[in-house]
Amino acid sequence: MRFRGAFLNLTRYDTMSENRETLRIRNACGLLSQASRSVRILTHLSWPVQVRERFFADKEKELPRVVYSEFDPSDALERVVLARASFKCEQIVNEWLHISAFNIETAAKMLAARGTPDFFRYSAELYGLPHDLLSDHENSTLQLAMQFDSTFEKFEGMELAGLDDSIVTASEVASAIRLEVQKAFGEKAPKVSLVDDLSANALAGPSRIRIRRGAIFTDRDVQQLIHHEAHVHVGTWLNGLAQPNVSILAASRPGTTATQEGLAVFSEFITGSMDLNRFRRLADRVIAIQMAIDGADFLDVYRFYLERIGDREQAFENTRRVFRGGLLSGGSPFTKDILYLEGLLKVHNFLRTMVSVGRADCLRLLFCGKLDLENLPVVGILASRGICHPPKFLPPWAKDMRFLLCYLTYSSFLNKIDLAQVKVHYEQMLQAIPRQADPRN
Repeated sequence: MRFRGAFLNLTRYDTMSENRETLRIRNACGLLSQASRSVRILTHLSWPVQVRERFFADKEKELPRVVYSEFDPSDALERVVLARASFKCEQIVNEWLHISAFNIETAAKMLAARGTPDFFRYSAELYGLPHDLLSDHENSTLQLAMQFDSTFEKFEGMELAGLDDSIVTASEVASAIRLEVQKAFGEKAPKVSLVDDLSANALAGPSRIRIRRGAIFTDRDVQQLIHHEAHVHVGTWLNGLAQPNVSILAASRPGTTATQEGLAVFSEFITGSMDLNRFRRLADRVIAIQMAIDGADFLDVYRFYLERIGDREQAFENTRRVFRGGLLSGGSPFTKDILYLEGLLKVHNFLRTMVSVGRADCLRLLFCGKLDLENLPVVGILASRGICHPPKFLPPWAKDMRFLLCYLTYSSFLNKIDLAQVKVHYEQMLQAIPRQADPRN
């Protein structure tokens, strides 16, 4: 009887201890979430549409004139200090919270430094630089982008599709996305609306997806938006908002960008929505950022894009992404857009490893909210204790993993093959084959 009583007391102690830990985590995450609310990076870096109109009125010969509204970081910084004082959880949780606090703090300082060289310094701290080495410690995102670019050049002028992409209006895009989010999210579906004052073609949030009226899309663009913006970005937001104990998972913050964008681009890839034009846009972003770091100004990068795509408005928007918040005279860009390719590589490599070691059970953890791949151990621990809830919303390819697992298993096997030896054989074979005429000509 004595032993039974001791067991009951120990159980009661453990339960009380777990409850206290849950409360500490909930309190710390809540304070960090509050600190992040004013640090809405893309909102504070946006340009009024009048900037674009004035640029074209000036015959594309003058640097755009951008004035940012004042941003006071003091409230966010004070809340981060308050949050840090509450970090009294176990070590692995505290480390995660401290990283989140640092990212929120640095982002607030970056917004306060818009239009100065310090903006670039903070941006590099948060998002990295094109020359930074990837996880293999040998290659960089810039090298990856340059390799993609040189490969894509070999396909220029070649007809790759049986039919030309259909042109889709903004209204048609809104209707297609509206149907998809209703099907995917039910009563939680964000509102889809057409707006005039959006500098980008589309922008998604947990409660609203905005489409720029007058923007022109292709049918492939529609599928990319559905799988990228809706199924990943909106889905992880809604899953994060459903976390009562770890509300920080609903906060979109710099430390999660690589994984979130990597997941979103992988979603395009695995669903067949990706095409060479989209891949080249992602590579061009990295190249353009490096151009700006090396001193190219807004006009230089704008001409680079104009030569690439031949569309004035799209060339402006692509260039705006590079220079928002930074110096339009060059040397100080916004480096976030290098993370699309880097994030894709990280997510792809993680998923391949996950399958090769038989840990497909970890896939759902990626969608619990806005998180980084490196956060998965702590999220997994919290999930195993019931502190972090399973995700309700998953992309179609993650709900039904049959194709995903087949693809990743095959992809992992390809790594074992010495491509250099195989390439020699097939290069000789291809040299013996005459160039084939385009059947459409």
